[in-house]
Amino acid sequence: MKKEVTLNLSNIDKVTSISKALSSKVRVEILRLLDNQALNISSIAEALEIPVSTAALQIKVLEEAGLVTSEPLPGIRGSQKVSGIRVKSVHIDIKSSDDDASSIRTVKMSMPIGNYWDCSIEAPCGIASERNSISPDDDKDAFFLPDRTSAQILWFYKGYLEYRFPKRHVDEHGNISAVEFTFEACSEAPGYDNDWPSDITVWINGVEIGGFRSEGDYGGRRGKQNPEWWPDILTQYGKLYSVLIDSEGCYVDNKRTSNENLKSLKIDENEYISFKIGVKESSEYVGGINLFGNRFGDFDQNIEMTLHY
Repeated sequence: MKKEVTLNLSNIDKVTSISKALSSKVRVEILRLLDNQALNISSIAEALEIPVSTAALQIKVLEEAGLVTSEPLPGIRGSQKVSGIRVKSVHIDIKSSDDDASSIRTVKMSMPIGNYWDCSIEAPCGIASERNSISPDDDKDAFFLPDRTSAQILWFYKGYLEYRFPKRHVDEHGNISAVEFTFEACSEAPGYDNDWPSDITVWINGVEIGGFRSEGDYGGRRGKQNPEWWPDILTQYGKLYSVLIDSEGCYVDNKRTSNENLKSLKIDENEYISFKIGVKESSEYVGGINLFGNRFGDFDQNIEMTLHY
């Protein structure tokens, strides 16, 4: 399910970014081309008869505006970047302002990956901050150390981590129409392995709502956010995944995974919203998980929850 984005003029950076992205005829043609399909850069360049370098630059602008999402997929000659449309529509309310309570459409919360409420993990595992490793590899006790809150990358073979997001903003602004979580993740292999599938599961308020298959533990190039001390031979980056819950069901990366919804998951009733992620022992592919903070991997973000009103 593609997102519907609603903005007002108080969202200056976002409005400017989206306006810039839509100001180019080539970029609009790319959006039309990606309407119902995901394509790599070469295919986009060929279809529009433009240089590959031009197509790559235009895709980057669309990514920065949040209109397109791209992810590396394994190919015959290494990984290739495949892009698809991320949003269904964009609405800009010209009259809205920060002083107008009716202008509030979304509230976003960022959760550092080390601020989990509960965990149950099995080795191989590890946890590291932006500056150094928090403990030796495969030390499960490290996941209970106070220093865990500074984690910027963590990994484990199977088990789960549970995060609890406060509902304070929900109570202030009214009922929500959708909840969305975004996060960077991948499988966990020794070192790294671009062909290492893992079935990763998500639970909301204690209820399993589906999951996704990570195709690999990605490496071969450095993650865009990684600190200098992090070795090249280890995991470098993941993909950005999204989980959305609305009144109709649950969706992982725009694919419906469950009929559970805001009501059945008791989003309005609980004091907090629980987001749990992990790898089940009963999964077809038990290939572990890496989670990335905003100073590791490719994306400058933690686990983010967006509340739509």
